[in-house]
Amino acid sequence: MIHQYINNGFHIIMDVNSGSVHSVDPVMYDAVKIAAQLVPDMEKAAALPKEAEEKVLLELLSTYEEAEVREALEEIQFLIDEGELFTKDIYHDYVVDFKKRKTVVKALCLHIAHDCNLACKYCFAEEGEYHGRRALMSFEVGKKALDFLVENSGNRKNLEVDFFGGEPLMNWDVVKQLVEYGRSKEKEYNKKFRFTMTTNGVLLNDEIMEYCNREMSNVVLSLDGRKEVNDQMRPFRNGKGSYELIVPKFQKFAKLRGEKDYYIRGTFTRNNMDFSKDVLEFADLGFESMSIEPVVAQDEEDYSIRQEDIPAILEEYDKLAVEYIKRQKEGRGFNFFHFNIDLTQGPCVAKRLSGCGSGTEYLAVTPWGDFYPCHQFVGEEEFLLGNVDTGVTNTQIRDEFKLCNVYAKDKCRDCFARFYCSGGCAANSYNFHGSITDAYDTGCEMQKKRIECAIMIKAALAEG
Repeated sequence: MIHQYINNGFHIIMDVNSGSVHSVDPVMYDAVKIAAQLVPDMEKAAALPKEAEEKVLLELLSTYEEAEVREALEEIQFLIDEGELFTKDIYHDYVVDFKKRKTVVKALCLHIAHDCNLACKYCFAEEGEYHGRRALMSFEVGKKALDFLVENSGNRKNLEVDFFGGEPLMNWDVVKQLVEYGRSKEKEYNKKFRFTMTTNGVLLNDEIMEYCNREMSNVVLSLDGRKEVNDQMRPFRNGKGSYELIVPKFQKFAKLRGEKDYYIRGTFTRNNMDFSKDVLEFADLGFESMSIEPVVAQDEEDYSIRQEDIPAILEEYDKLAVEYIKRQKEGRGFNFFHFNIDLTQGPCVAKRLSGCGSGTEYLAVTPWGDFYPCHQFVGEEEFLLGNVDTGVTNTQIRDEFKLCNVYAKDKCRDCFARFYCSGGCAANSYNFHGSITDAYDTGCEMQKKRIECAIMIKAALAEG
């Protein structure tokens, strides 16, 4: 499968099955495009047929010199021989073995607090309540969750635990107790816990910052960008904005993190489709790592992103990519999550096929110890998997998630982005289509654009 596009003056050819990416001149770009149209089943051939070569030559002679076209045809054959163009799909056969694999749990999202001190308008957790009741996780429930993780992690050494909410800092003492408990088990079971946390920053203080910098491998700091944008969507319950309180804390925290990971995580909505300005606001505030995600909401919400908004949003990603390159070359670059892409190795086969691992390798745990496939399914009773006392008992749902891969989704099979996004978010698919094997179409369009921008950026920075 071949995907081609032009972005910021760069002519990009992607060979989807091999993961090979080529930044080429216009004649090579056009030659591959015509060849792909002439021989749609090229993946089954070892060479471009002579008849097709002649047709490519004839079509391009009105635009390019004959020597240029013949050189491009030679390059096409060279890349075919090297396994970097028109390659076969070697991953499909792996899918049949997925359900047979022993389930190994490697990560938990601990809902340490179903409560929050903000009232973010787009919050899927309903101010932390998750369609249920406000509650704080007890140490005993958290301890059982960590025991479950250790017992079900097989031979895997590195385990991840994310403290999530609501707002985790509203249950800070239990967070510390669970970190201490996890550390006490590492040597005994030959495990290494990687603790992470997501916070809105309201309760951050020097003691918490110092502790996090010692114990948390990554901290996600929630902020939506410019003051007017953030305060419109992330107010306190009394309606007052949160920007002025949390930004100085986040700036101090980011400086204290040193070499440890953190990133600012924002959400953009229909109210700020000029979100590149919010990303640049993060950078200008001194933050080095950031992400801004599109809101996921039904059309009836006034802030939701709709299909008619997509063209403007795609242009905004292009605009951000150009500024991203400019700042990188000026020595004042920043790390934007969606523009990070590894073209040398990429994800392993399992990751390419199964994505985030929700429902199988990754589970969410409620304050009272129930297991769900991920935080976005919490409160949806049909997805209740079990609890910390019984373990995973709903194996039917678990097995459905185990087979939730790019070949199980009709919309993914012929999509060039399938091995980068691994099929997208199961929760978004369910919320919009009632099935975990569909795809959230609006999100797909944005994801494909981000991938294209990320690859173009690689080409631009390689050029110097």
